[in-house]
Amino acid sequence: MAETDPMTISERRKYIHKIWGRYRDSTKQEKSLLLDEAVKVTGLHRKSIVRILNGHLSRKPRARNRGKTYGPNVADAIVMIAKSLDYACAERLKPNLVWMAELLQSHGELQLDDDLREKLTTISVSTIKRLVRNPEHRLDKIAFRKAPSRPNSQLKAKIPIKIIPWETSMPGHFEVDTVHHCGDSPQGIYVHTLQLLDVASGWCEIVPVYGNSFCCHERWF
Repeated sequence: MAETDPMTISERRKYIHKIWGRYRDSTKQEKSLLLDEAVKVTGLHRKSIVRILNGHLSRKPRARNRGKTYGPNVADAIVMIAKSLDYACAERLKPNLVWMAELLQSHGELQLDDDLREKLTTISVSTIKRLVRNPEHRLDKIAFRKAPSRPNSQLKAKIPIKIIPWETSMPGHFEVDTVHHCGDSPQGIYVHTLQLLDVASGWCEIVPVYGNSFCCHERWF
């Protein structure tokens, strides 16, 4: 998780738990300053923080767990679509699920009813990732495997990187991909393929890279 990402619910609760002792033993003025700080750190409303500090610090368990919204038919459809799109990532799969399902149905590969169409429309990227990584519906391990190295989150936060829509019509928006030619194991030094692709025109540059530390500035610029 990057440093710029918002705090999760659990992280907020941990922070409030840390200041609870100080808040309990503070004067009215000191409590006000602590609450000001907590609002800035957590992003919660002041009254919400006071209610937590004066009540139960631990989160209450659900009275009733939600049932599964997306069943095996949705997972099977997503796996089939992912394979048809050559294992596109979940972010790319999300906006292309419905039309690809319609195409597969026209070829007799998939049964698409109104319920499945609606679920393919409303499903989130995180749910897609969870479904395809389920042991019962696991895709090829190369398709969704994690990169061998983690990006520098501080550097990444300074670079305007985002998912580019496929219908982008203006040249100058690039996708950069690194293909790891390592087989089943990412250990050791091996050859990568570094590709720079202009989304609108389809123009691309491809260079071999020997290991992650290989420097190729001169080739690109």
